[in-house]
This record gives sequence, structure tokens and C-alpha cells, in this order.
Amino acid sequence: MDKKPLIGLAGVIVAAMTAEFNDLVGSMAMVDVRGALGIGHDVGTWIESLYLSGMVIGMAISPWWSAAVSLKRTVLFAIALNLISTALIPFAPNVTCFLVLRAIQGLAEGLTIPLLMTAALKYLTPEIRLYGLCCYALTATVFPNLGAAVSALWTDVVGWRFVFFEAVPLCTLAALCVWYGMPQDPPHYERLRKYDWPGTLLVVIGLGALTTMLQQGNRLDWFNSKLICMLALISVIAIPLFVVNEWKQELPLLKPQLLKRRNFAFGAITLFCFVIIGMSASTVPSEYLMEVQGFRPLQTYSLMAEVAALQLVFLPLIAKVLDIEWVDCRWVNGVGLLCLITACLGSSMLDSTWSREQFYLWQAISGFGQACVVLSLLLMATNSVAPYEGPFASPLVNMPRGLSEVLGLCILELMSHFRGQLHTTRMLESAGTRRFSVIQANGIDAQHLPPLLPDGAQRAADSLATFSHSIDVQRATMVISDDYLMMAAIAAFVFVVLLVLPQRTWPPRIALLKKS
Repeated sequence: MDKKPLIGLAGVIVAAMTAEFNDLVGSMAMVDVRGALGIGHDVGTWIESLYLSGMVIGMAISPWWSAAVSLKRTVLFAIALNLISTALIPFAPNVTCFLVLRAIQGLAEGLTIPLLMTAALKYLTPEIRLYGLCCYALTATVFPNLGAAVSALWTDVVGWRFVFFEAVPLCTLAALCVWYGMPQDPPHYERLRKYDWPGTLLVVIGLGALTTMLQQGNRLDWFNSKLICMLALISVIAIPLFVVNEWKQELPLLKPQLLKRRNFAFGAITLFCFVIIGMSASTVPSEYLMEVQGFRPLQTYSLMAEVAALQLVFLPLIAKVLDIEWVDCRWVNGVGLLCLITACLGSSMLDSTWSREQFYLWQAISGFGQACVVLSLLLMATNSVAPYEGPFASPLVNMPRGLSEVLGLCILELMSHFRGQLHTTRMLESAGTRRFSVIQANGIDAQHLPPLLPDGAQRAADSLATFSHSIDVQRATMVISDDYLMMAAIAAFVFVVLLVLPQRTWPPRIALLKKS
């Protein structure tokens, strides 16, 4: 086998890692970035909103363009777009320019991620294709957890500008590997005459409106805001029209008909849910440590770094297991889901005394479960698609994955808001009832308590501040516990789907032998 395409594939992996870091590291460090640039909270919410909207749109159109102008040129364009937009952000002269560059960053990530799966399936032979799926799995398991460590390193040790400057050497290395190693396929410019312009317009309008609504809804009080109502209306109209348009197009951006295949439908559904469940090993524990224990990002990275490091061991191991003929990948997927459910239920028992050490066991179990789930579902999904259907299938896998990232963050915000209010109200009612009981037990008339002296007033104020802090800590702890229970429920739902939807499939090496 020619080794040059493997160098090209390595370049796409580095490009995907850089793009993921733009998302994850940028998001985690955004408080420091906004503080350095003097950007307020309300304006700052649009930074992440525009990035995620651009990412979802890019995931929808990337595979089509790679089929038209060639994979190599599309990858190099995505790398160049990523490099230029990221390197210019620290020098943005105003907020508007910063927002535009951040949206272009998101578009660059959306263009890059689907191309990794395309390259892995195209250049790896059936004998080692499972290991190519490991490369794509890195974007869903390793990079999200590694992002916390990188963010902490740049913001706390080096400087916030390196959140963006890291893209310069990484993109340069990726471009050199792709330029040297990836073969140049002949372009198919005749496809451009049949480009799906209506579908692209509906993607930009519909998905842009949906992601913006999910990102800004909690801040603007959802449907009490005219903007949110308008975005919801646009989404409800544009997204069904997009599906109808894609069903009828000769060369669509994606083929909804592929969802009739049971294994492919299972892969799309599970990957959508998996991104949300995966937050239980990254976003949720770090949020607990920062809110309850007062940790800085630098002090939380070890938890996520543990999961990232374990993936480098677990993914090749699971690939080896899946390559055994008698092993049913549905079993592996089920074991992974049970591990995720166990990890979420175990972590939900946390209290305000937990620190990093109490999470390590559950993080290890979650890391093993993630490797089992993502690799087995990728095997089931890709085996049900013919090579020529790749450009139409990739958006159906990646676009929902991008949407699930937006939805997952929205769900965590809603949980924090509504469950936090409920827990706070119950704790205050309980404290008030207990105080009234104490007063009654001591025969004190609450309406005729003597006025407090100055020293007593100060002590009362200190006690009230301590009480308020205790309420906040307990509220945050209970909300995080609810988050884990919700993610365990999502994993249980996927397990039920696993029992009824997918069919037995074999790894590429075994399938090739059966055909011959």
C-alpha cells in the first residue's frame, strides 16, 4: 500500500483537531478573551452562536463540494480558511469584525470535520478501514476532552492570544501533509451546473435560524422575545422545505432516503444523542468543579485529559475486537451504552464535598463506553452506504451531530435555569419552615423579636451571606446531579433503539472475504 495517502490522512486529522480546538478551546477561554477585548456578556453570547451556526452550515455543504472540485482542494481550502480567520481574530479592530471572523471559523470547522471521514474511507483498504474510523472517532471523543487541557494551558500559563495563534503551526503542518500526501483526483466541474442552490439557501436560513434560536433563547426568555418567535417561525418553514427539496433534487446536498436503511438511521440517531451524552465527561464535571469548588480551568483539565488519554488506548482495542468475525458490533454498542449509563448514574450521586478524585472512576468507565459506542455505530452506519453515496451520506451524519452540540448546550442552560429555580425554592421553603418550628418550640413570638444591636446586625449579615452561599452551592450540586440523570435517560433511550433498529453487520475485512 502506498504510504503517501496515509500522510495526507494524517494532515486531515491535524486539520480536524485544529478546527475542534477552535470550537472547544475558544469557548472555554471566551471569558478571558472577552475580558481582554472589552466585550460585554450580551454581545459575547453572539460569538458562540455565530460560530455554531457557521459550523452546522459548513457540515451540510462540505461533502458536495469535495465531490465537485476534489477532496484535496476542498481540504486545502478549509485549512486556509481556518488559518486566516483564526490568526486574524486577536487583531480584530472592532466587535463586528470579531464576530464575522468567529463565524468564518465555525464555517471552516464545518467544512473540515466531514472530510476526515471521507478521506479515511477513501484511502484506507478494507483490512485497516476500522482504524480509519478511529480517526473520525477522535473528533467525537478525544478532541472535546483534550480541549479543556489546551484551553487551561493557553489562558492560565501562556496568554489568551495563543487560543488563536495555535492554529498557525497546526494548520501549516496539516496543509503540508495534505499537499504532499493526498492524491489529486480529477474534478467534476459538470456537477456545478446542477448545484443545489435552493437547498443551500434553505440550509443557511433554516439551520442558521434554528441554531441561533437555541443559543439565544434562554437569554432572551424564549417565546417572550419577538426575535425568538421569528427565528422559530423561520425554522419551522425552512427546514421542512429543505427536506422536501433534497428529496426531489438530482444532486442534493444530502439524501434523506438513506435514513430508510436501518443501520444508517441508527448511526445518525445515536451519534446525535452521543454528543449530548458525551458532555457528561467534559462539560458537566468541569462546570461542577468551577461552580461548586471554585476551580480555575487549569485545575479541571486532568479529568478531561484522563478521558482523552484513555481513548487513545480504548479506540484501537475496540477496533481490534470489532474485527473479530464472531463479535456482533451491536453487542459492543450495548456494552458501551451500559457503561455510559453506569457512569452517569454513579456521577449523579455527587455532593458538595466531591473533588476531582471522586470523578476519576466514573470518567474511566465513561471513556470506555464512549469508545465502544462511537466506533461500533460508525461501523454500522458506514457499512450500509456504497462509496458513491458518501457525499450524500456524510451530511446526514455530521449535520445532526453539529445540531446536537447546540441542543446539548441549550438543554444544560434550561436545566440550570428551571431545575435551579425549583431546588432553590424548595431549600428556602424548607429553611423557613425549620426556622419557624424552632421559634415555636422556644415559645418566641416572631412578631415581637427585639431589634438587633450593631454587632448583632453584622453577625446576622455574615450569617445571611453564608446561608446564601450554601444555597448556591447546593443548588449547583443538585442541578449537576439532574444533568447526569438526564444524560443517563438519553443513553437508556438509545439502548432501547439498539434493541429494535440495527441489523447485524460485519467489519470491512470480513465483508470483503464473504463477497469473494
